[in-house]
Amino acid sequence: MFNHIQNNDFASIVQGRRSVRHYDENFKISKEELNEMISEASLAPSSANMQPWRVVVVDTPEGKEKLRPLVRFNTVQNDTSSAMLLIFGDTESYLYAEEIYNQAVEKGKMPAEVRDRQLGTILSMYPTLPKELKIEVAKIDSSLFAMQLMLVAHAHGYDTNPMAGFEVDQVAKAFDLDEERYAPVMIISIGKAKEEGHESVRLSSDKITFWR
Repeated sequence: MFNHIQNNDFASIVQGRRSVRHYDENFKISKEELNEMISEASLAPSSANMQPWRVVVVDTPEGKEKLRPLVRFNTVQNDTSSAMLLIFGDTESYLYAEEIYNQAVEKGKMPAEVRDRQLGTILSMYPTLPKELKIEVAKIDSSLFAMQLMLVAHAHGYDTNPMAGFEVDQVAKAFDLDEERYAPVMIISIGKAKEEGHESVRLSSDKITFWR
């Protein structure tokens, strides 16, 4: 992401992003570049660095056919995009805590005593949290990843559209994920726009900010 942003003004990336619904159906983004964008988006922050975002990349005709009845109001994006990115929040992301923190120590990013203290807190607290709180934390963190992914995609020259209009109660099972563990967050379509999305307006900062 950062290499791309060096050659582009960040403000123009943010302001230039459009929600696109109709893509060039003949254009495909390579698996390698999709992996690169997902890796770049994974630099997003998360609670205790647990990185709970999980992505199912649906880019085959068979996968899109399976997804189509679950996105009844967004079939154009499904049918024409290069890929549909299903974003889930992993409510058991703490299972990767030791791997994450051990790597941090090995790479000289964290002292071993800090790792041990952090792991002690995480592994004693996270597993005992109420399920509703686990889902909320996973969704908040995964939403940060999703927004960063859309900005990364734009920096790579692609268009996206975030969607909440899908069968939330069916999508995990349809793609062989544990429904109890993985919480659906959103679906992002990605590709090359065939029709430009409309510009939208935003409320001014004085209407959304409260100074105290």
